[in-house]
Amino acid sequence: MHSGEKMTIYLDVIFLENLILNFLILYAVRIETKSKIKILKTILSSSIGSAYTVLAYLINNVFFQSIIMKLLLSVVMIYIAFETKNLKELIKKLLLFYLTSFAFAGGALAIIYVVNTGKISIHDGVIYGKYTLLTIVIGIIVSFMVLIISFKLIKNKIYKTDLICNITIRVNNKGLKTKALIDTGNLLKEPITNTSVIVAEHTLFKGIIPDDILEHTENILGGDLNGISEVAKNKLLPKMRIIPFSSLGKQNGLLLGIKAQEVIIEQNEEIRRMEKIIIGLYNKKLSKRKEYHALIGLF
Repeated sequence: MHSGEKMTIYLDVIFLENLILNFLILYAVRIETKSKIKILKTILSSSIGSAYTVLAYLINNVFFQSIIMKLLLSVVMIYIAFETKNLKELIKKLLLFYLTSFAFAGGALAIIYVVNTGKISIHDGVIYGKYTLLTIVIGIIVSFMVLIISFKLIKNKIYKTDLICNITIRVNNKGLKTKALIDTGNLLKEPITNTSVIVAEHTLFKGIIPDDILEHTENILGGDLNGISEVAKNKLLPKMRIIPFSSLGKQNGLLLGIKAQEVIIEQNEEIRRMEKIIIGLYNKKLSKRKEYHALIGLF
């Protein structure tokens, strides 16, 4: 911008540009975390972020434009858009929100720069230039597509090399070995003791847990014990736990769980032994390609 040249700023355009950008960033976070998202709440969250951008330009206040204020704004935006239920989930989404924002902003800026042959400038953190709203919308959408594709490629690469490990589970004085996926979104806990839960296909436990229990898990969860032998009732049912969950294809489901005597996790030549673990018996396949048969969290 040359000396003496007047700069015309259209606040409504800035608001709309940031609204679209914020919405797509939040939507990208939803895709990456496989979270539920409500359109109206996401628009509200995006609008709050956009309003702050406009006010930050109009209000010449150091605290209002400080890092602390921007961090608080981000927390509010994430909370409104995703209705996070605990601090760990909030921090996870917040970090991903910033990572996505940085990648997104860089990609969009590069596209705007190329389309406008470099006729852009930055003033007080806001980008200005001789480009139409359509140009920035196209830039944002293209960046969104590139970002989502990159997420999937990176996730697939990490998934194949680092996220599948070997585990050994000991239940009822017997052991079994299988492959497990380290699922960072698996925060499942047994509600009474707050013990971590490993989800495993129930077919793994044939010969370890009586068939009359494995074949009637749904009935047991419903309180129907018909078809369960007296031995199983007396020996194993007292060790069973009911675990509520909101994933695995259901929003409000129940798993029948049993306490493991020991779980051994082998990953990248590292071996971890854990005793306080509950195994949630899942009566479907966890992987269509049969690459793994259990899900473990980050313990």
